[in-house]
Amino acid sequence: MSRSPETPDRQSSLGRVLVVDDDRRMASGTAQWLCGLGWHASAVGSADEAIPLLDRGRFDACVVDGLLPDRAAQRLLTIVRTASPTTGTVVALPNHVVAGAALAAAADAMTDLPIRDDHLLAAIERACAAGRGRSAAGASGVVAAPTGKTVLGSHPTICQALDIVDRIAATPATVLITGESGTGKSLLARQIHQTSGRSGRFVEVACGSLSESLLESELFGHVAGAFTGAVADRAGKFSQADGGTIFLDEIATASPALQVKLLRVLQEMQFERVGGAETQSVDARVILATNEHLEALVSAGRFRADLYWRINVITIEMPALRSRSGDIPLLAGYFLARSAAKAGRQVEGFTAAASDALLKHMWPGNVRELEHAVERGVFLGRGPLVDIADLPAAVATGITRFHAAAGEPQTASPLKTAMAHPERQLIIDALDRNGWRRDAAARSLGINRTTLYKKLRRLGMDLTALEPSG
Repeated sequence: MSRSPETPDRQSSLGRVLVVDDDRRMASGTAQWLCGLGWHASAVGSADEAIPLLDRGRFDACVVDGLLPDRAAQRLLTIVRTASPTTGTVVALPNHVVAGAALAAAADAMTDLPIRDDHLLAAIERACAAGRGRSAAGASGVVAAPTGKTVLGSHPTICQALDIVDRIAATPATVLITGESGTGKSLLARQIHQTSGRSGRFVEVACGSLSESLLESELFGHVAGAFTGAVADRAGKFSQADGGTIFLDEIATASPALQVKLLRVLQEMQFERVGGAETQSVDARVILATNEHLEALVSAGRFRADLYWRINVITIEMPALRSRSGDIPLLAGYFLARSAAKAGRQVEGFTAAASDALLKHMWPGNVRELEHAVERGVFLGRGPLVDIADLPAAVATGITRFHAAAGEPQTASPLKTAMAHPERQLIIDALDRNGWRRDAAARSLGINRTTLYKKLRRLGMDLTALEPSG
């Protein structure tokens, strides 16, 4: 940043200011000038240098050079808002820069480059006022879930998904939700049900966790004597969802025989219980989900084409968390508030170092992994802020990180490090398909249980932080 020599003849409200500029001479000059006006100002040359200062003390304002390399300004603004929400932020940026709109949306105030002294002081005052406003409103680094919304996020892909939900929720249309494991497909299904106005229950079935015979009985029910142990009639999940919504997760795992029966149910909403002859009719909204590419399974003959076209009426894709890292502070704040309530203690937010680690992690387990990482941090932490040491090792040590500029996985050296992410994802997918049973997951990967545990230790994977609760 550069400044003009003129000094305004007016009094500013005093406070603590952090100046961040990769031109250290300019940063120091701006800080010294502010100190001469009565502010307590500090200067650093990078976002990484700013993080420990934000951890050690509260600042009223943070002035950031919007031209910091590798999109560091955007990252720092997110860290400040998460770790120190009462700190106002100012971005200095030429008004012709294309990235200015994103930075302006994240900052409390903007000022043009080259900086004019009076403009800078006015921007700092606006930023301080915004920080005081958040403090008066009880801001603590925790962002609550929007009222009535189950799925959190402001990324365009999430907004688009929620827009589709609003438009189709009241219709009887079948919905197929796609996306990687842990992206929130079940949450989106619940949001559809909540928005639909249907008075019945929301019934969820994990198709991949049951054998074919048990799954058929689970879905359609059975009559007494249908098989060993069937001592009485039992209603299935479709009957329980009458008037409501049934959510069939991991639909790609359904056997060919079950696919035939599902096709009939979807077309006619009729079925027979296992061992019974009486036809049952229900009025249930059907939502299905998969983390596999059904088109490829159809081409390979593993999934019926007629069933695929029947369920592919409305398709909503849930994005991977790594593709919407801007939502991490919102999600982390929501999970922190919920975990703190479970733990019965006051937790105000995250340290700047912890926030930075959350932003940089690759999140192969997506939102589910983030949820359990934050929960672990709350349960293990001792202070009012979750620190980096409280987070899982994979998050804290940055085993999987992004290039700040490209938002893509690093191709690190040596080769073993570069291969860690795909191997980690294969293990997570195998565990998810097999109901998180370690022995079954190991068999599906072609290894034994001992080898699986060795891989988990080598990759720094904490299954207690990844495994879905309940």
